Amino acid sequence: MSPHRSPQHRDAAQPAPTTGRAAPHRRWAVPIAALAVLATSTVTAVQVSATEAAEAAVSRTTAVTASVTKATDNGLGSTPQMGWNSWNAYHCDIDEDKIKAAADRVVALGLRDAGYEYINIDDCWQEPERDAEGALVADSERFPGGIKALADYVHARGLKLGIYATPGSRTCANIWDGYPGRLGSLGHEEQDARTFAAWGVDYLKYDWCRADEDGVEEQTAFTKMRHALDATGRPMLYSIHAEPELPVDPWRPDVAHSWRTTVDIRDTWASMLDNFKKSVPQAEFAGPGHWNDPDMLEVGNSGMTDTEYRSHFSLWAMMAAPMLVGTDLAKADAATVEILANKEVLAVDQDRLGKQGTVLASEKGGWILVRELADGDRAVALFNESGTARELTTTARAAGLPDADTYRLRDVWRHRTSVTKGRIGATVPAHGTVMFRVSAGS
Repeated sequence: MSPHRSPQHRDAAQPAPTTGRAAPHRRWAVPIAALAVLATSTVTAVQVSATEAAEAAVSRTTAVTASVTKATDNGLGSTPQMGWNSWNAYHCDIDEDKIKAAADRVVALGLRDAGYEYINIDDCWQEPERDAEGALVADSERFPGGIKALADYVHARGLKLGIYATPGSRTCANIWDGYPGRLGSLGHEEQDARTFAAWGVDYLKYDWCRADEDGVEEQTAFTKMRHALDATGRPMLYSIHAEPELPVDPWRPDVAHSWRTTVDIRDTWASMLDNFKKSVPQAEFAGPGHWNDPDMLEVGNSGMTDTEYRSHFSLWAMMAAPMLVGTDLAKADAATVEILANKEVLAVDQDRLGKQGTVLASEKGGWILVRELADGDRAVALFNESGTARELTTTARAAGLPDADTYRLRDVWRHRTSVTKGRIGATVPAHGTVMFRVSAGS
């Protein structure tokens, strides 16, 4: 984790449908045969690498996870978690007033009604030392009312509270930013889990933070805290940030509701794109109760354009990623709220089937992603990584839909419906995404 601020760079450009007027562009249409070859090669590469990793990891995972009940068994995480997190907006400059204000803004902006439910305190909330009984204590200057009172405040607004801890002796802010004395849970896992439960915490982000330097083994450490949380009897969503090795270690879906697949995101196009490219091949590991996490949303933090933020949000939805807002909601403009509260895009992210989207085709910066949905529809995203507008095209059959005379295309950003005989296409602006929900029949 590291602080970052970017200069303002916003626009209100919307993707243009094929039938509309568009800026000059290069045409890019993928024939069905080419789609099949591209899709097969992509999937094969992922399967081979994932299989090799799984075989290599079996011997070291079996002993530790044999007694672990899957994280999904506590009833949480059936769809990717949604909420707000303090880190991207405030770094270590947090206090209870800012957390309360974030909760109030989530309600006032309609984000709670859109599905955002967690208000997560990230690093820097603790006192430098534990109390006489060895328990973690909230920073008395930043959180004078304590975490229990803050949890009560959040719960009273129909929301849930999340908190941050690490499996080593120090937190990331202490290691990377010289923030004095914030303590990890090493040797206090059961005690800390009981403390969190007593405070009314609903979510734990457990961040690796070089715990190996304390002689801690990754799988053992994350499993130990998982057992400690279970023992409290309080259901808590468990989100881990282990080393983002790819493909995903096969033990992670058995231990956590979500796990990071990437390094920390930054509010730049390059960072968002890199996290997308690392996460999208990991689809086989995601499903109800266990999700790939390409990190928090940067939407609204001013380092990208609105077109780029719509792509960011669309790609996370296609990947069934957790949707954790990382902006100062007191400064959120109308365009930011419109993106974050788009219920049609969120319906794709939260689809109960829980299948992560996959790459149907990718060539020269043009991407076609498809995601199977619970009602038989397909979400199709036409993503233009390049700096020039271009036409991207596929078909309903290539997207996996059954034969039909016509297909219904619902543009989830423009909120418009059209009918096609099978072609799915649009002129996509530079760095933009056109996203459809496609169903057989009109």
